[in-house]
Amino acid sequence: MPEMSEIATRPAGARQWAGLGLLALPTVLLGLDVTVLYLALPSMAAALDPSAAQTLWIMDAYGFLVAGFLITMGTLGDRIGRRRLLLTGMTAFAAVSVFAAFAPSAGLLIAARALLGIAGATLMPSTLSLISNMFTDTRQRAVAIGVWATMFSLGMAAGPVVGGALVDAFWWGAAFLVAVPVAIVVLVGARYILPEYSDPRAGRVDLASVALSLAAILPAVYALKHAASHAVEASTAVLLGAAAIAGAVFVRRQRRLASPLLDVTLFADRAFSSALAVLLIGLIGVGGTMYLVTQYLQFVEGLTPFVAGLWMGPPALAMFAGAIGAPFVARRVRPGLVMGNTLGLSVVGYALLAVAGTGDAVLVVTGFAFVYLGLGAIAALGTDIVVGAAPASKSGSAAAMTETVQELGLAVGVALLGSLTTAVYAARTTAPTDASPEVADSLTGSLSGALSVADRVPAEVVRAAREAFTAGVNTASVAAGAAVAVASVLCLVALRHLRPLDEEEDVGADSR
Repeated sequence: MPEMSEIATRPAGARQWAGLGLLALPTVLLGLDVTVLYLALPSMAAALDPSAAQTLWIMDAYGFLVAGFLITMGTLGDRIGRRRLLLTGMTAFAAVSVFAAFAPSAGLLIAARALLGIAGATLMPSTLSLISNMFTDTRQRAVAIGVWATMFSLGMAAGPVVGGALVDAFWWGAAFLVAVPVAIVVLVGARYILPEYSDPRAGRVDLASVALSLAAILPAVYALKHAASHAVEASTAVLLGAAAIAGAVFVRRQRRLASPLLDVTLFADRAFSSALAVLLIGLIGVGGTMYLVTQYLQFVEGLTPFVAGLWMGPPALAMFAGAIGAPFVARRVRPGLVMGNTLGLSVVGYALLAVAGTGDAVLVVTGFAFVYLGLGAIAALGTDIVVGAAPASKSGSAAAMTETVQELGLAVGVALLGSLTTAVYAARTTAPTDASPEVADSLTGSLSGALSVADRVPAEVVRAAREAFTAGVNTASVAAGAAVAVASVLCLVALRHLRPLDEEEDVGADSR
């Protein structure tokens, strides 16, 4: 295995670009798995009859477990080898995907999604850290990470289309089987194309730190989810307090270890910390908004899963433009300025979503396209800033941090914005006085529930339910837009010192 100092001076060649193409496959798959159930959800719910809580866990278990294990897996890759971790995770991901496809109950599907999250946590830092080691030229690395971000974003954008098409043609479980052929190609090609990298000076993985990281992340995520759905309770405060204590002990332990699970000194770098904050805020908004937009297209506009997926095409193109275009613009324009301005366009998108009504599918999709444009830019440049701030020997750990905040943002976004929309919906929906308790609960619980009893209530009641859900989307968009506006200002202020990529490379060449 090459030493990190040797890697740093090696320019990227044909093998590296071919390796990037191979790494694009699991990256697309990971993005796909985040969103593939958005349009498969109605069909899955009809087949497995999950409760409201089980439905949320089916959606969220993957992202929460990925977020919980990313730090551990990223550091493990630094120690045992990033290619080895990739191959192990790819095998596990494919096997669990088959199990998920044929899960006979909601409980087993939740378990499968959780296992997919653990397997996914091995893949995400492996792909990104390998790219950061293979492309050490500043401009080449920015383009390569832009391609990586585009592939992940493309997977997220394609998830609804793929999920909708497979549900229409087969059944909801077919959406998971896409992982199998991807795994075969990666497992065969990686041994011939991808080099192995590890940190020869890294020590053993500290199991106590692993336990502390899980104790800090998972209770905090669960507490936020529970509070968003059921309001703040005593248990919420207890969980958040326990998570905060575990987090403080984790940080203290990392400072004392000779070979920490996470090098917390990286957070002293202003660019590193600010870019992570921007990624977190941006992904919270996007995760929740995508969840709501896909429901709007199906439940409010009455589109089939496949047609709704096709409507997500324009936003996907916008994301592609942002992820690929931003690194090229950042060669001559400061990255903070590029990210801040594109997030400003995302705020415009949230404003459009905030004023949309029923029958405004074009306006909703246009607004979401602006939202996705900003995501593409911050995913590419923000990730490059974080990875570039870390030494090569810690690239796996840095890659894990970017993925942790992104996965956490997606999952928390679904929970927070989804719950906010549900609260507005419930406040605006009233069941007819002659409705049975069962019908009343379905009607006031969710729009999907209202549609399931549409044949037992007057048409105007269903129409009012659609309007109430749309009002919830409006409110959630205002909240997300305000947060993203703050992130835009953060880019302009905290990242203004970063030079254009061409200038950075010129300075590096002069120093050599």
